[in-house]
Amino acid sequence: MPDNYNVMAGDRRHSCFPVLEKAEARTTAGSDIHGLLASPCPSRLLLSFSSRLTNTMATARQFPTIKSIRSFVIGGVGSGGDYHNVKGGHWLIDSPISTPCSQWEKYRASRTSWGINVLGSFFVEIEATDGTVGFATGFGGPPACWLVHQHFERFLIGADPRNTNHLFEQMYRASMFYGRKGLPVAVISVIDLALWDLLGKIRNEPVYKMIGGATKERLNFYCTGPDPPAAKDMGFWGAKVPLPYCPEEGHVGLQKNIEFLRKHREAVGPDFPLMVDCYMSLNVSYTIEIVEKTKDLNINWWEECLSPDDTDGFEQIKRAHPTVKFTTGEHEYSRYGFRKLIEGRNLDIIQPDVMWLGGMTELLRVAAMAAAYDIPVVPHASGPYSYHFVMSQPNTPFQEYLANSADGKSVLPVFGDLFLDEPIPTKGFLTTADLDKPGFGLTLNPVARAKLIPSAYLLTPPPAASLTPAGDKSDVTGAEETKPAPAPGVTEEKKGKADGVVDGLVAKVQELRSS
Repeated sequence: MPDNYNVMAGDRRHSCFPVLEKAEARTTAGSDIHGLLASPCPSRLLLSFSSRLTNTMATARQFPTIKSIRSFVIGGVGSGGDYHNVKGGHWLIDSPISTPCSQWEKYRASRTSWGINVLGSFFVEIEATDGTVGFATGFGGPPACWLVHQHFERFLIGADPRNTNHLFEQMYRASMFYGRKGLPVAVISVIDLALWDLLGKIRNEPVYKMIGGATKERLNFYCTGPDPPAAKDMGFWGAKVPLPYCPEEGHVGLQKNIEFLRKHREAVGPDFPLMVDCYMSLNVSYTIEIVEKTKDLNINWWEECLSPDDTDGFEQIKRAHPTVKFTTGEHEYSRYGFRKLIEGRNLDIIQPDVMWLGGMTELLRVAAMAAAYDIPVVPHASGPYSYHFVMSQPNTPFQEYLANSADGKSVLPVFGDLFLDEPIPTKGFLTTADLDKPGFGLTLNPVARAKLIPSAYLLTPPPAASLTPAGDKSDVTGAEETKPAPAPGVTEEKKGKADGVVDGLVAKVQELRSS
């Protein structure tokens, strides 16, 4: 072998002789690497050293994997990701708001009458092998906890948390036979958000920097609430009000809606952006009529006039009013649901909720699809989860703030007292500095931690023996009613103690949920 022979390893050039004699040996152990580099050596010895060095570096760079996932129901009211889990008298639940159930008079006065808050908030923690914990909140209550541990957990334990696309696909496709929309996808959303929070904490970066970086220095907000003049006074870019009366209330209801909107337009002036939220409660003919009769009010956009499933209906109202802006999306799920809405080109803005449609992973896909059609994405509520997304995307001009105070006249954290440091808009905006903490930048409030009910208290295994309903002897004619046999090793004394523990836990859960 000539003295200047070189051995190629990957894209680096190594020499066994004179070139390596001049190399600077770097080692923390101070071993015989210097001698290895400074003396003639066969190429196989160098390759052996290179292999050992590569293995050592790979071990040092090993990324933490998912160790465990924990879920909780949030006791009490006013905390967490269920926006409607608030005290009575709050404008969100106890003011006149037209909804799909408003066609029945008994469900018009309060949205809790038909169960908008029936599930409640839940909370997920994902712990990595290095001890880092990511977390997120959403809605779903006990059923959400059940799905986390009985179904989705199997895809997460031992997985690399960086594989967000892979993990989403596994959870989504495994639940297609009962999911695709609604609660199962909302649960996947919260798991996905907890993964992004975990990644940000491991990498010591805010989420917005991991999904594209800052596209704007300042994030402007509009406010959804009952009092547009208050929103204007608080510095918000615009205001959105819920439409109070439904089509089933006839001509009188229509006139009341027009007067309601006229009153707010006069209160905020002609140029302040004013939007209307119809919460999927109208039909095509009613929408066309009310839009026509309020054209002089300069409504900035009409939101969720129809169900997101009614793509033909959106085409009809857009054809009737081609210069009026129509929006929807908060109640649509996954990129598949948004594809038709986007491709139809009948919507001027789409409004996905990152806690519902599939998490940050799926929201990024939807946003990319919308960008190809030059349709802005303005997420529905979702607090800091949406803020990081909007900060990172060029086709997201502003963000919604959902007024969380009972009267809608002050700015409070969207998730109540769940976190100590939830960023909230001041004078209607936030800056990148407000979001520059690892992950989503949230710290769990110890007071709220005490209200978390572990899913272990909520998820009980099936009975050890099948139970025959009381009085049902159809399959045991003439037999006396018997008690089911206890599980092996369970004495009556042990069973009695276990029943007492369960009764105590149930009472505790009920106490926390009603507090």
